[in-house]
This record gives sequence, structure tokens and C-alpha cells, in this order.
Amino acid sequence: MSTQMLGEVPPGCRRRLLDHYGPSAEPWLRNAPHLLAEAAERWKLSLQSYHDAGHASAIALATAFDGTPLILKAWYEPLRYRHEIAALRVWAGGPTANVIETADDLSVAALELVGGQPGGAARLARERQMVAAAIQGLHSLGQRRPTPDLPTLTHFRQEVVTPRIRQRAQGLDLGPMGTLVEDACQGLSGLWEDPARTTVLHADLYRENVIFDRGGHPRLIDPHPMVGDAAFDWAFWAVYYDLERGLADRLATASRISRIPIPEITPWCRALAVDGFLYYTEINDPAKPKIAKVLSSLMASSAGGER
Repeated sequence: MSTQMLGEVPPGCRRRLLDHYGPSAEPWLRNAPHLLAEAAERWKLSLQSYHDAGHASAIALATAFDGTPLILKAWYEPLRYRHEIAALRVWAGGPTANVIETADDLSVAALELVGGQPGGAARLARERQMVAAAIQGLHSLGQRRPTPDLPTLTHFRQEVVTPRIRQRAQGLDLGPMGTLVEDACQGLSGLWEDPARTTVLHADLYRENVIFDRGGHPRLIDPHPMVGDAAFDWAFWAVYYDLERGLADRLATASRISRIPIPEITPWCRALAVDGFLYYTEINDPAKPKIAKVLSSLMASSAGGER
């Protein structure tokens, strides 16, 4: 079978990976079309076109010999490839994209094309409740199946998040938000994990990473997986799924579905919100006013005793 190689990766893909990884990603970006072509040849797939999405990979649409449409994904980081595939295998058959083929030597995988098109099918009603049920489903699978070799939330909290929050809080001009950020930083020492809730976390529950299949069921894609307390995922979803609306409703739904009390989720919400606010401040992101409002709301609930 002869496979036609796609051209250069799309400009959006190139920009996002260079922004994320820096100039060291340039040689890989030049090689990415060859990686995708080699994987397609190996698995007897026909490459169709690029899908310009994601911040850590190059993505193409492909068709199997029997006509089945697939996603072909090439990761810049081999470690991130291994982590994502390990998590997807734990969640196999659950509300995510199933793994069809893998090439460890290329850091490329063929994945199910959810909803028959890039971005999935149309979203239906009761989105909040259905997504919460999908998150709970992933967590249940992560607890029932053998734990894969993934980073831990404990390491991420102690060695990555807390140090960068403190460094940015000290180095940035925060203006009137300075006192609020200082108060949020004081709460970082109170973060704790319940070992009984340990599972495989998705840890990247932005709305763009939740797509729907043709039956209207949500699938959680593009994880940045870790092993740790399920409260982290619920907090991430509550804060970042929609920065403009629905935080209180998502928190209430998260607590109801997971049976984790809201006061045990909100400290993670505050940590994630202050981390995001400082990052958006550093890069002057247009979303800064939105995350500032979220952080202010969360800190106000803390001051009010989280009733």
C-alpha cells in the first residue's frame, strides 16, 4: 500500500508547539509528517488531512483499509505519549477515545475518531450532568484496574504547582489582586489527599477536551494523566470547564456524583485558580479577567466559611 505523505504541519500546530516547548521543537515539527506517514504505512492506513488542534502533538485524519475513520496522533514528548496511552488503556471501553494501534518507537498512535468527525458530534442537553457521570466513570475504571506507571499528584503538587505559584506570586506585579493571591497561597499548605479516592486522573478537563459521540455521550480526550485524589479532577472541571459561568453548579454536581464534600474539593479549586491567574498574568492572556473573577469568588466562599 502506498501512503501519500501530508505536507508541513498546519501553522496553528507549529505555533502552539513552539509556544509550549520552545525552539527545540522545530526539528520534530519538520519530521512529524514523516512519523505520521511511517505509522500509516505500518498500519495500512490512508492519510487524509491534518486536524489542527492540541498543544503537544500533531494530529491527522486517516482511514483504515475497511473504511473506518481514525485519528492519527504524533506526540512531541515520548514520555507524554507513554503516559497518555497508559491512561487510555486503563480506561479502555470507558468514556474516552479507544486506542487502536500504537508505535512506541515513533510515539504515534491511531485512536478512535469519536463522533465520526474531528471535534465529535453535537452536544446535547444535560451536558453538565452527563460530563460529571463520564468523569466518575473514568475514576471508577482507574480504581478497579491495575495502576499504571504515571506521575503522582503528590509530586505534581509539591514539586511543580506550589513552587511555581510562590515564584510567580513573588515576581509579578499583581496590583489590587496581590492580597487575594497572598491569601490563596497561604491555603496551599492545607491541601491534602485522601488515599481512598486515589485513581487515574484525567487532569486536563477543559471543555475542548470533552467531545460527544453520535449517541450523545461525552468522551474525555487528551488527558495529562496522573495518579491521585479524585478531588483534583473535580476541582479542575469546576474551575476550567467554563471560566465565565456555572462554577457553583459544577461544584454541586461534582460533590453529588462523587460523594466528595464540597469543602474537600474547593481547596483544590483555589489552588488551581491562583495557579491559572498567575500564569495568565505572566503571559498577559485575554482570559486573565475571567480567572481573576473565579479566584475572587472562590476566596470569598472561603472567607464565608464555605457554607
